[in-house]
Amino acid sequence: MATTPFGWAVVGPGRIANRFGEAVQRLPGMDLVAVQGRDAMRARAYADRWSPGQDVGIHQDMDGLLNDKRVHGVYIATPHAFHAQAARACLAAGKPVLCEKPLTVNETLAKELIGLSRKHRVFLMEALWTRFLPIYTVVGQWLESGAIGRIRSLQSNFSFSVPFDPCNRCFDAAQAGGAVLDIGIYPLSITQWCLQQANGTRPILENIHATGVLAATGVDQRFTASLEFSDDVVSQVMCGFDGPGENSLRVFGDTGVITVAPRFWEATRATLQSKDGEVISEERAFAINGFEGQILEAIDCIARGEIESQVVSHVDTLQVVEWMDAVRNRLGVVYPFE
Repeated sequence: MATTPFGWAVVGPGRIANRFGEAVQRLPGMDLVAVQGRDAMRARAYADRWSPGQDVGIHQDMDGLLNDKRVHGVYIATPHAFHAQAARACLAAGKPVLCEKPLTVNETLAKELIGLSRKHRVFLMEALWTRFLPIYTVVGQWLESGAIGRIRSLQSNFSFSVPFDPCNRCFDAAQAGGAVLDIGIYPLSITQWCLQQANGTRPILENIHATGVLAATGVDQRFTASLEFSDDVVSQVMCGFDGPGENSLRVFGDTGVITVAPRFWEATRATLQSKDGEVISEERAFAINGFEGQILEAIDCIARGEIESQVVSHVDTLQVVEWMDAVRNRLGVVYPFE
């Protein structure tokens, strides 16, 4: 007997959603069945690209999408400021949600959405795709086995050049722009993940320091943060839109160092260097484009009737958004809708 394919809807068919669309197109057992966007022509072009010749529903509002019985899950890829509105509607309608990072712009909204997920018993997951990359299975094994001993510190960087444009989502305060939310979440969440893998528990943050440079629109174009955890562990993070960076992750232990580079957030290679100088290098390619892991995780959780993933749990999301709030607070970044 044939199994009905899992029907995905996409809200916000922009650049990042193309990676999702490609993964859905190439993964078995799922289809793109609906697209919601303010620009119907853009939504149609997206559907034609990733589900050519199929009957994909095109919607300019959420009501039509949420009433589509073919939709089994919704991927939200709008600008950050609009995540909560779309996710709120989906959860209230009983539609499982995979939402691009950050889940929301602040802790208050994140708690609201998680509360709705629990109230309605509907799956909700922040799309932190890095955690599902094959190379991080290797890194996790190194950390769990104590291959570098006790973690002493972490260093991570995510920086690139974006020409200033007040309407660009990176700089537009109305769209919750700024380096903290757009790219800072990667080093902050990977810090959390590394310490969890090494210690078996969520890290306890004791203090946080942050400095940065604000753009003319009032959002952060660059920031540096130092997070101090229990057991004297420090994570140093640097992110920005005003110049290139090394874009690596380094985890320093008392008996070795793990390096994930280049572009640690979408890496396929990692090295382990012991204190005696021995270097082990591992490479793990994507099955498709890197998004497949989080998509399969979401579908598996939904099939089991779960409302959250244990890889990116609700508590994980809340902890990281709390850190981002703290960094923005120290930088003086407040959005007009807050």
